[in-house]
Amino acid sequence: MDVTLRFRELMEGGYLMPVLLVLAFLLLYFGANSLFRGIAGRIRRSLKGTGLPLEATATPFRLLVELAGISLVLRYLPLPEGLLPVLHHLLLILSIVGAAWFMMRLLVVLEQAVLHHYESKTLENSAARRKVATHASLARKILNVLFVVLAVSSVLMTFDTVRQVGVSILASAGIAGVIIGFAAQKSLSTLIAGVQIAVTQPISIDDVVVVEKEWGKIEEITLTYVVVQIWDQRRLIVPISRFIDQPFENWSRISPELLGTVFFYVDYAIPVESLRQELERTVAATPLWDGRVVKLHVTKTTERSLEVRALMSARNSSDAWELRCLVREQMVGFIRENYPAGLPRVRMEMDQGSAPVVEG
Repeated sequence: MDVTLRFRELMEGGYLMPVLLVLAFLLLYFGANSLFRGIAGRIRRSLKGTGLPLEATATPFRLLVELAGISLVLRYLPLPEGLLPVLHHLLLILSIVGAAWFMMRLLVVLEQAVLHHYESKTLENSAARRKVATHASLARKILNVLFVVLAVSSVLMTFDTVRQVGVSILASAGIAGVIIGFAAQKSLSTLIAGVQIAVTQPISIDDVVVVEKEWGKIEEITLTYVVVQIWDQRRLIVPISRFIDQPFENWSRISPELLGTVFFYVDYAIPVESLRQELERTVAATPLWDGRVVKLHVTKTTERSLEVRALMSARNSSDAWELRCLVREQMVGFIRENYPAGLPRVRMEMDQGSAPVVEG
């Protein structure tokens, strides 16, 4: 009996309440940790070799378990009459935020699971992997926006004053809608462009593009902008609407294979067949050539020179660039060493009462 009276005195004096809350929080925290480790262990055992980032959901999972446990503990604590509704309201808000947070982190895990599933089935198809990665990334970001909107609206609807204000806002929805429409026109068009990119797939992660006269790879696609990693390791941030409203070059949308060209301007006297044989010998001796195409044509004639185009194929844009540089160097060296008179020359005829003189 004395122990019970002493316990009631401590509770009424307010000394034991904080201690009980701290103990309850610690017990719930360790319990949530144990529960999460058990669930994560079972998932990993059933999905071996996937490497899913399950730890991303650990913190919001603990928060939800602790909030659920605290809401149960509060029922049995002798709290002041006006404090209990406030605490329940606070727990409701934190639960909404925690649930949205947990779902957003869970989407990260699901995205990695989808990517692993398709990577195991499309090992030889890089284009398919990029397409799936882009779809999964944009879908996750769209759903994240929806979860944030739902969480914010749910939190606001827990306040009675917001509901009352909402009635007056609906009464003036016509004027407010027009104002919001004009103010958010650019943002809405950008979001719609992001959805269009996700559906139509004009670009994918790791696609090689030329945007704003810059060559680079698509590094990241969001709902509002695209990050292009330029060849010199700079990052070009491009509004996503740019890929809908204006033309751009995509060098790897269907296949990374490309045709590269090199132009030479030579004298009429040079034997074109010798250039063709040297071109074929040069590309055959380098692993940069994929063995598909190698051709040499005279594409233009002027009063001073011939325009000769060397055409060769490569596996991707990087190899095509290196191959073009190699062919350019080798062919110029070949002409200089074997046909020094084959470079473009300016001919001038002078009449001085004698035979014409030709100067090179």
